[in-house]
Amino acid sequence: MSDSSVLHRYAPKIAAGLGGQTVVAELDAADDLGAFGWLRGVKDFSRMLELRRKDGSILAVGYGYLDNAEFNPSEGITLSVAGRKIRIHGRNLNAEVRPTVRLFEGITRHRVPWIQEADRATGLEAGERDTVIDTIAW
Repeated sequence: MSDSSVLHRYAPKIAAGLGGQTVVAELDAADDLGAFGWLRGVKDFSRMLELRRKDGSILAVGYGYLDNAEFNPSEGITLSVAGRKIRIHGRNLNAEVRPTVRLFEGITRHRVPWIQEADRATGLEAGERDTVIDTIAW
């Protein structure tokens, strides 16, 4: 039996075992929208959210541990993850950057694999409708 016939024989069963959903493991599969990544496929979802700071520190949290998410236009986004509060401050955090693409909405639907703070130059160059993340605090 050749390797390709084995693959064709079992691949549909593996995909069916995921309920038809595609788990995206590679960050390259996400669209880079500057402040955050976005998974385009209707059935694509991310298992973890990677939070990237300007100083290079990164925290990855499992979406399965996300207890609640709150958006307040004046305070930003607050995520409660396994008893820990994560605060995301910036501008246009729930603005539509492309048709049907919004940061907060994407987080609630597990479509955002990463978000990152903008450096000073990026924040100044951004348009008035662009999503800009000033700080991520955990």
